[in-house]
Amino acid sequence: MRCGSVGAKPSSGQSFLPRIKEKRWSKELEKELLEKWSEERLYEFDPDREGPVLVIDTPPPYPSGKWHVGGAAHYAQIDMIARYFRMKGWNVFVPWYADRNGLPVEVTIEKKYNILAHEMAKTKEGRKKFLELCSQELDRVEEELVRIWRGLGCSFTYIRNGTDSPEYRRITQATFIELWRRGLIYEDERPVNWCPRCRTSLSEAEIEHREEDSYLYYVKWRVKETGEEILIATTRPELIGAARAVVYNPEDERYKRLKGLHAIVPIYEYEVPILEHPAAKPDFGTGLVMVSSYGDWTDVQMIKDLGLEPKVIINQDGTMNEKAGFLKGLPVREARRRMVEELEKRGLIAKKELIRHSVPVCWRCKTPVEIVHVREYFLKQLEFQDKLREIVKKMHFKPEKHRQKLLDWIDSLKMDWPISRTRYYGTEIPIWTCRRCGAKLVPEPGRYYRPWLEEPPWERCPRCGAPRSELEGETRVFDTWFDSSISVLYASGYMRNLKLFERVFSRDEELPYTLRPQGVDIIRTWLYFSVLRVYQLLGKPAFRWVRVTGMGLDPKGRAMHKSLGNVIDPEPYIEAYGAEPFRFWAAAAARLGDDYRFSEQTLKTGKLFLTKLWNIARFVSSFPRPTDGYRLRPIDLVFLGALNNLIRRVDHYYGEELDVHQPVNELYNFTWNIFAAHYLELVKTRAYNREGEFSEEEQRGAWFTLHTILDALLRMLAPILPFITDALYRRLYGDSVHRQKFPEPNPEWDTAYAKMLDKVLQLNSALWTWKRSHGYKLSQKVEGYKLYLSKEMEPFAKDLEYMHRIETVVGEPPETAEKLTEGAYIAGLRGGTGAQRGGMTGAEQLNR
Repeated sequence: MRCGSVGAKPSSGQSFLPRIKEKRWSKELEKELLEKWSEERLYEFDPDREGPVLVIDTPPPYPSGKWHVGGAAHYAQIDMIARYFRMKGWNVFVPWYADRNGLPVEVTIEKKYNILAHEMAKTKEGRKKFLELCSQELDRVEEELVRIWRGLGCSFTYIRNGTDSPEYRRITQATFIELWRRGLIYEDERPVNWCPRCRTSLSEAEIEHREEDSYLYYVKWRVKETGEEILIATTRPELIGAARAVVYNPEDERYKRLKGLHAIVPIYEYEVPILEHPAAKPDFGTGLVMVSSYGDWTDVQMIKDLGLEPKVIINQDGTMNEKAGFLKGLPVREARRRMVEELEKRGLIAKKELIRHSVPVCWRCKTPVEIVHVREYFLKQLEFQDKLREIVKKMHFKPEKHRQKLLDWIDSLKMDWPISRTRYYGTEIPIWTCRRCGAKLVPEPGRYYRPWLEEPPWERCPRCGAPRSELEGETRVFDTWFDSSISVLYASGYMRNLKLFERVFSRDEELPYTLRPQGVDIIRTWLYFSVLRVYQLLGKPAFRWVRVTGMGLDPKGRAMHKSLGNVIDPEPYIEAYGAEPFRFWAAAAARLGDDYRFSEQTLKTGKLFLTKLWNIARFVSSFPRPTDGYRLRPIDLVFLGALNNLIRRVDHYYGEELDVHQPVNELYNFTWNIFAAHYLELVKTRAYNREGEFSEEEQRGAWFTLHTILDALLRMLAPILPFITDALYRRLYGDSVHRQKFPEPNPEWDTAYAKMLDKVLQLNSALWTWKRSHGYKLSQKVEGYKLYLSKEMEPFAKDLEYMHRIETVVGEPPETAEKLTEGAYIAGLRGGTGAQRGGMTGAEQLNR
C-alpha cells in the first residue's frame, strides 16, 4: 500500500536520537500536569458549547471521614468515564460537591465534644452553635476529599455549595412545596421505624439487619373460658404488656377450637381475643403468636388487618413507658432481662431455645430499631409502584444484573416514605402551623426558609386571621435522602440554569442526557429515591444510564470497617506509587458491578506498565511521523488491522458497557504483549534501515505504523491514565491528548492480513523459544539453519528474516525439518534436525 510522494531520504548512517529526553516516567510529572491543566482550564465546562450535553450525577460523598481506597477508586472510575465521553464529542459536566446534610456529622460532633444534640437544640442559640460545629467539621473533612480526587487527576468541577448551601436547600424546599400543593405529601401519626439513639424516624431504606444470638422463650398463657394452658414462643417478652391478640394460622387444625375465645396476658392479667391470621407460621414456636404493638412490621399489619387498637409501651428514647407497668423507665434490653426474671419467678417459662435471628438496626449508629407511633410528614410512594417499575425498565443499567435489585426493592415497599426527621443539621421543612386554627402554612418557593429561627412570611394566618405570633415554625428537617435525591436535577440546572436544564431533560427525548454512577449498596436509597422524586416532579426517568459498581474490599475480600481495623488509606499509596498506578488498579481490579479487592501488587504492575509505555514512546520518538511518502508492508497491515479491532472492542466496552476493566486489560495486553513484544522487534531493523535493506518508502511505512499505533494507544489509555498519556502526547505530537478525539478504525486497514495476527505472533514466539533452547541470544544471527515458510506466510518472510537473523525460504522443508508452527519449519543445513547446531544440542550449548 503506497501513500503520497516520497520524501527526502535519510543520509547513510543517520543517527536516530529519541526526542523524549527523560529516560523514565516520574510521578513528579503528575504535579506539573495538574498545574498545567488548571492553567489551561482544560476541563472547564461551558454550558453554551454546541454538541450533546451529558451530566454525570457524581455521587455527593458524605464528608464524615476520609475515603478508603475503594471510595477513591470509585471516583477515579467516574473520571475515566467522563474523559471517554469528552473524547467522543460530548460536552460533559461532572460536578463534585459534598452531601453535607444528615445525621453522621451530628453523631460525630456529639462524640467529639461529649454533648447531646437534642439538649443543645432546646434553645435557638444552642441549636445555632451545634450547627456551626457541624459545618466546621464538614469543612475539614471535605478538604481532605478534594485533595484526594484532585491528586488522582479527576476532571471534576468543584462546586463549593454542597447540599447544605442556601442554594441547594432552596431547591429542596421548592420541590417539597410543589409536591405538598399537589397533595403528594401529608402529615399523619402512624407507626414508623424509630432509632432511639438518633431520636428520629427512619425510612425502610435506612434499616440494616444484624445477626444476633438470642433466646426464644416459650411462655405459659391461660385461656379464659377453659382455663387450659397454652404456650406462646417469643423473642420479645418485654412486649407482653403490649399484647393485643393471640393468633394462629387458619390452616392450623391444632387451634381451631380456640377461635373466638380469649387469652389472659401473663403478669398483666388482662384478656385479648384469640383470632386467625395467615401471617402466623405453624412451624414457628408452637404456632400460636402474640400480636404486640410492635414486635415487628408483621405485628403492624396484623393489628391493622384485625382492627385492633394498638398499645405502644416503648418511648421514643428507647425506654418503657407507664403502660409497661413494673418495667417503666427501663431501656428495652434491660426490660427484657427483667421480664424474663419475673416470668421465671412465677414459673411461666416452660423452656427457652438459643436461636440466631436478624435484628433491624439503624444504618448510621447500629442501634436496634423500634416501631413507635410518631407524627411525621410522609411522601406518597406506594401508589407510584407500577409506574416506577415502567420507568426503571426504560433506563440503561450497566451491568444489567443490578436492575433487578431496584425492581425488587420497589416491590418490597409496604409504607409511604416518612420524610421528616427530628434532627437538626439538614434542610428545614418550610411549614408554619397556626396554633389557633391548626392550619399548615407553606410559603412561596424562591428562597431558603428556616422556620425554627426566622419570622413567618405572613403578617396573619391566611385561614383564620390569627396574628403572626400564633404561627409556629416547624423545627424538624428533611430526611437527607429527600435532599440528595434531587442531585441530578441540581447538577442539570433545575431552577438555576433553565437553558442547560432544557438541554439535559429535553422535551423531545424520553430519556434525559444524564448518567448516574454509584455503588451497589445505595440502590435502594439514592437511586430509588432519585427515580421516585424525578418522576413525581417531571414525569420522566431520572437517568439515561445507571452505572453500578461493587464494593471496595480489603486484600482478604472483607468490607473495610473501623471495627475490623482494615480501612486502607489511599494517600500513602498514592504518595508512594503516584496517581497513575492507583488509577490502573482502580480500572483493573474487577469487572463493572463486581466487588473489587485492593491489591498492592496491581499497583506495582501499573507502575511497571508506565515504565514500559514510556520506553515504547521514547523509542518511537526517535523517528519522524510521516504524513506521506510511505508504503505499508503486509506486516504493518497485520498490526494496523489488529489495532482496528482493538479500537472497536475498547470503544464498545467504554461506551456501550461503561466499563473500564476490560479496556485496561485489553490495552495493557496489546501494548506490552503485541505492540512492544512483537511489532517493535519486527520493524526495528526497517525503522533504522542503516544498511539500506529496505526502501525509503518501506522505512517510512514502519515510522508511520509505529506512530499510528502509539497515537491510538495513548488516546485509548487517556481516560484511565491521564497523566502519562498527556505527558507523552505533548512531547510527541505537541498538544494535550485530552483535546483529541477517541480513535476510530480505518477501513483501509481491514484487510485479509488482519486475520493473520495470531499466526504471526505464534511463529514469532516459536522462533524465540527455539533460539533460547538452542543457546542463541535473541539478537544473535542463526547460522547453519534455514527457516521454511508456507506460501501463506510468504508476505512476512523478509521481516522475520531480518528480525531473527536467519535465512528464510518459501517452499517445502526437508524431511529432517522441525515444525515450529503450522506453515513454518526449521532445518539444519548439514542434514541434521532443528534440534542440532554444529553437532551440539541446545541443552549442551546452554550448559556450555
